[in-house]
Amino acid sequence: MSFTSRSTTSLQAYHTLLYRVPLHPEFFRIEAREKSSHSNYGFESWLFKGGHAFRFELDDLNVTEIVTPEPGIIPERGLVTSLPCAGEKDHESEIADRVTYVTSIQTETLSDHLYQGTYREMLDHGRMSEGLLQVWEEGGPPNLSLVEHQRYADEVHIQGYHLRSDCLMVLRTQSIFQIGCAANTDEDSDEGN
Repeated sequence: MSFTSRSTTSLQAYHTLLYRVPLHPEFFRIEAREKSSHSNYGFESWLFKGGHAFRFELDDLNVTEIVTPEPGIIPERGLVTSLPCAGEKDHESEIADRVTYVTSIQTETLSDHLYQGTYREMLDHGRMSEGLLQVWEEGGPPNLSLVEHQRYADEVHIQGYHLRSDCLMVLRTQSIFQIGCAANTDEDSDEGN
């Protein structure tokens, strides 16, 4: 019975937070970090047990995505939106008419057998990829967090994977930070209707 309440708590606690400001690393126990820059923008990934932070910087504008099981420890200053991760959802935001942020979130609760198979597959994938990988145990089957990204001239695509053995959960996020806004495209498609 304690497994059920603990599992629900872990699964229900996860949130994706979008900020319009950079956040200080003191709010996270960062296990791995990667920073890169392109001619137009800067990008940074932080990986911590069970979560991640992505920071996209364009001139003086900072946009930060946080996926965390502990949203209450992060300040609200600069918070644009908070999305519970349970289930499946898509979200799009335009930040200061300069950056479009798009994310897709999916959580799945698996059987023990499927969790173990998914864990092995993601561990192999993480070891072969150039992403950030963290594996840890908390008295049971292992947990895993992995982030990887692809940079393009005016955008960056990021995938996050978090596997939690306490609730046999797999959380997948796919996010895009894109310079410019999609408003013109939407207006053009509305005119044709």
